[in-house]
Amino acid sequence: MPNNDLQGGTVAFLCAPEGTEQVELTEPWRAVEQAGATPRLVSTQSGRLQAFNHLDKGDTFPVDITVDATDHSEFDGLVLPGGVANPDFLRTDAGAVAFVRSFFDAGKPVAVICHGPWTLIEADVVRGRTMTSWPSLRTDLRNAGATWVDEEVKICEDGPNVLVSSRKPDDLKAFCQAAVEAFKR
Repeated sequence: MPNNDLQGGTVAFLCAPEGTEQVELTEPWRAVEQAGATPRLVSTQSGRLQAFNHLDKGDTFPVDITVDATDHSEFDGLVLPGGVANPDFLRTDAGAVAFVRSFFDAGKPVAVICHGPWTLIEADVVRGRTMTSWPSLRTDLRNAGATWVDEEVKICEDGPNVLVSSRKPDDLKAFCQAAVEAFKR
């Protein structure tokens, strides 16, 4: 049965035009919809984005709006899916990095999974935060001032906003539950 805890809310999903891990987009998207909110796909380019199932092409998804045509004020929260290529591309795009930083500046909740924290590192918003990620980002996060933990989901409130993080697709159930809970606040 749907849970309408987020009724009337809008959540941004920021993804590069190519390289997003499909399940890390679709499962949180479904959780946000089931909670009664409207998910919107934000990217650096209009058109469709190409998702991936690890290294194999997955489905394509229509972009709702580009980072240069919106800002945090239109959203109640932000989800950053992973995939190796997705956050690597986003962290090189000044508009995407500024979009991410604006959620932290505004105190709005952010949920990030897998390799997604690379974009947070570039936005310089992980210093003093405790979080998890795909294990290969452990050193990157520590070097950026975060405390890295190996947990299914980590909810950090030691900062300007609630930051939810998870390691991998196997953690999606816990990640989706924690993200929806954070977006309710």
